[in-house]
Amino acid sequence: MRQIFLDTETTGLEHKLGHRVIEIGCVEMRNRRLTNRHFHCYLNPERDIDAGALAVHGISLEFLQDKPRFADIAADFIGFVRDAELIIHNAVFDIGFLNAELARLDLTPIETVCPVVHDTLRMAKDLHPGKKNNLNALCERYGVDNSNRTLHGALLDAEILAEVYLAMTRGQESLVMELASTDTNLAYNAEQALPGELRKALSILLASEGELAEHQQLLASIQEESKGRCLWLSSKSTA
Repeated sequence: MRQIFLDTETTGLEHKLGHRVIEIGCVEMRNRRLTNRHFHCYLNPERDIDAGALAVHGISLEFLQDKPRFADIAADFIGFVRDAELIIHNAVFDIGFLNAELARLDLTPIETVCPVVHDTLRMAKDLHPGKKNNLNALCERYGVDNSNRTLHGALLDAEILAEVYLAMTRGQESLVMELASTDTNLAYNAEQALPGELRKALSILLASEGELAEHQQLLASIQEESKGRCLWLSSKSTA
């Protein structure tokens, strides 16, 4: 599973009014582990930056004057994200801006390069209805360190989003992936050993009372956060 956490900074809020992307930050994750591969660039928007946007990200037009245009980095950007799952906080905003940039170059929308896009803002609203679900609020809720986030920055925000996503999905997706990995390893070993040999090679380790208590606490937390949609508990009740 290859996932790209992506964030952008822009000259304003509306790409339909001609606002442009001025920074792209992407970090790569494979099988829920960051690979240390990233894509990052500042871009010359060839237009003014709204005062409101400047107050958010602090990127000035003077700083961007010698930076490449989107056309200069489009091929490298597409090559980096191609065929990965994109994970974006408020994906409608970033996808709209990226597609506007691609359309200026007569290139196809980003969804044709990355067919799967996950919006963590929508995920957070489903998990925490009625609460603040911006990135800072999620960092506080899940204990993610964002002390370096004094201003918005695309690469830093993408890195923070990756940590938030891992925390948000730790009780569901990680469990499914660990089980799938275990099944794959057992199937592979079974091809190399006779059934009797496989049984001898495996040992059964029972959870301690303390581990069982911690497990129940985690399940209760997931059940509360997901409004009663913990898959583990629902599968036990139907078993």
